[in-house]
Amino acid sequence: MSKFSRDSGYQAFCLLRITFIVAPILAGLDKFFYLLTNWSQYISPFVLRIVNAHDRGFMTIVGIIEIIAGLGVVFKPKLFSYIVALWLLGIIINLLLTRQYFDIALRDLGLFLSALALGKLSNKYA
Repeated sequence: MSKFSRDSGYQAFCLLRITFIVAPILAGLDKFFYLLTNWSQYISPFVLRIVNAHDRGFMTIVGIIEIIAGLGVVFKPKLFSYIVALWLLGIIINLLLTRQYFDIALRDLGLFLSALALGKLSNKYA
């Protein structure tokens, strides 16, 4: 009997790890193509002022960071799970600053907490 089939904590670690590898990489790649959504709509006016309204360029940089974060979870989940969590916290704050997309901010709060759980599980299983 394998560790995966015996240990529910290890199962949770594997599921969360897969989630935080696949989701950031796919979302990051889509920042180049805008196939899933118009990512620029989620940028708060505050952030738009900071990036001087260069929304597509900004989202390209965001995409690169998300791809690196997803790849980081592959190799160093103990560290990158917390980096992903901080990134999600930044996204939540940005979404709250838009004064809309509260549903997405709530979803991202769940992802934030899940990334923290991956970090905790990484101490045992990574």
